[in-house]
Amino acid sequence: MARVYAAAFPDSRPWSEAEIGALSRPPGFVVTAPNGFAIGRSIAGEAELITIAVDPGARRQGTGRALLTAFEAEADANHLFLEVAADNAPAIALYRSAGWQDTGRRKAYYKRPTGSAVDALTMSKTL
Repeated sequence: MARVYAAAFPDSRPWSEAEIGALSRPPGFVVTAPNGFAIGRSIAGEAELITIAVDPGARRQGTGRALLTAFEAEADANHLFLEVAADNAPAIALYRSAGWQDTGRRKAYYKRPTGSAVDALTMSKTL
């Protein structure tokens, strides 16, 4: 999973297998698909989508949508939330098409290796 994450997010610090493992332990959970995975965390009726990572060579084939659907089913929550880099147009389009709503913006939230920063959009969905 660390390899897929690093390939999916080349402008971010890669996550190690240990970090992914820690996020995956309860209350965290992982859903997988060929060439991708999603990590979520569910507590007290709310669930956070921590990440969806799809291998770049497998994009635009429905993997991200399948992972998002699996996350929503696995979450065991009524209220879902996430944050996404404001420059990640494909992810934002996916979330909006699945009924997620914009809820806010965190200025300069994601730090890039180049030293630049990108805002995070916060989004939510009620099931």
